[in-house]
Amino acid sequence: MERSRTTVHRLLSHASGTDLHRGSNGTRWTNEQLLYHMVFGYMIVRALLGLVRTFGRLPDGFSRAFAGTLNAATKPFHVVNYLGSCAGALVFHGPRLARHMDRTIAALHRHLDRESDEALDRRMRFPTGWDPFFADTMSLLDVYHYGTQHFDFHRHQLTLAENPP
Repeated sequence: MERSRTTVHRLLSHASGTDLHRGSNGTRWTNEQLLYHMVFGYMIVRALLGLVRTFGRLPDGFSRAFAGTLNAATKPFHVVNYLGSCAGALVFHGPRLARHMDRTIAALHRHLDRESDEALDRRMRFPTGWDPFFADTMSLLDVYHYGTQHFDFHRHQLTLAENPP
């Protein structure tokens, strides 16, 4: 998570407005929108933690039904996911996006530091149609790792130089 945080700072400090408004590689987003989406992945982790803590205490059928309902809404989810990152980048960009990433990663570190082994092993079902990094069943530890998997995948789609000459 810390590597992702410093990467966001480095990318934003080196990118010009033209760089940020250039299209990314393999998505319909600009670099700026994709950067927001990458940070948003960590914000989603914060929300998912509560879900796993709750559903992880319930019989498996509850999270199976929840994941099934979400999977049924996969197409609208992808539209909302795309448009949400377009809109989010209008509000969170540049230094404001970097500060938001700092606060999000700090909160995740605080939560992770307090988790017991038992809590980290708690599991629930996930909507596998929503994201390639969602497995059918994920533990709380898997969810903490998800943000970095998501970030690293999209990092390769940015058309920004991390350390330009």
